[in-house]
Amino acid sequence: MQFGFHMSTRGATAAPDNIAQIASLCDRLGFAVFGVNDHVVVTTEISSTYPYSADGSWAGAAQGTCLETLATLGFIAAHTERIRLLSSVLVIPHRPPVLTAKMLATVDILSNGRLTVGAGVGWMREELNALGAPAYERRGRASHEYIEAFRTLWTTNGPAEYHGEFVDFSGVVFEPKPVQPGGPPLWIGGEGTAARERAARYADGWYPVGRNPRYPLDTVARFSEGLADVRKRAEGAGRDPGALEVAMYAPWNRLGEEVIEDGQRLPFTGSAQAIIDDVGAFEAAGLGTLLVNLEGTSVAETTERCEAFAEAVMR
Repeated sequence: MQFGFHMSTRGATAAPDNIAQIASLCDRLGFAVFGVNDHVVVTTEISSTYPYSADGSWAGAAQGTCLETLATLGFIAAHTERIRLLSSVLVIPHRPPVLTAKMLATVDILSNGRLTVGAGVGWMREELNALGAPAYERRGRASHEYIEAFRTLWTTNGPAEYHGEFVDFSGVVFEPKPVQPGGPPLWIGGEGTAARERAARYADGWYPVGRNPRYPLDTVARFSEGLADVRKRAEGAGRDPGALEVAMYAPWNRLGEEVIEDGQRLPFTGSAQAIIDDVGAFEAAGLGTLLVNLEGTSVAETTERCEAFAEAVMR
């Protein structure tokens, strides 16, 4: 099992020195992945439902602070040597498609081929509208074209072209190419039917959050059922289901603190040994990379949590 650190770009992780210190620490401790979430702007009024809370509210609305994800990943690349950089997750329609392909290729080059593109279609209508993205109701179809266009630009020798409803270009010379052949791997985020189908058809990996109230994956049984569905869809699309990478973000993790729901301990909470046992069970079910939430309110608290997790669980 690989482990990853997931970073928001507000609070303690909104200052360059702090980001550099935390990223360098995770690199030294042996985390395999460093994820950075994606918001560009926050509007004053948000009526969209956040998928990962019981009441649909989003904690980030209170601050409205966010650094741009791809620029942040480029900064992190300069302060790390080994750890993979993950957009967690890039909202595909947030940025124009050709520009996004170039920004992703640039991060891959500057990191010497360490980028993984975690990507989804987004949940906040207001942010998409503010950025001039395709219509919210059409963001899924638009995202499919963006993905196809990314790969066209990353792999075409000579002038590239793509003609679709949302993406249309020709005669585009796209150089330099990403370091990784074919471009950085793409992990599709999301838990519902559309996200699973998207991962099965377009992605190199599936990257859900385990605590979507509508589609929970927070037990081995639930996770196994979800992964079986993705693999079945991949097979139906004529792809090798065993070739899909599988990652999950478990933001509810608590080392040394049991979280009880319905009389049962939630996986990835409690003692170190209990979490190690959970890791083994999820790995046996097909999980390859587990990202955890170790952010604190300060660099010192975040450092303490990272070191404790690495020592107790990743040893």
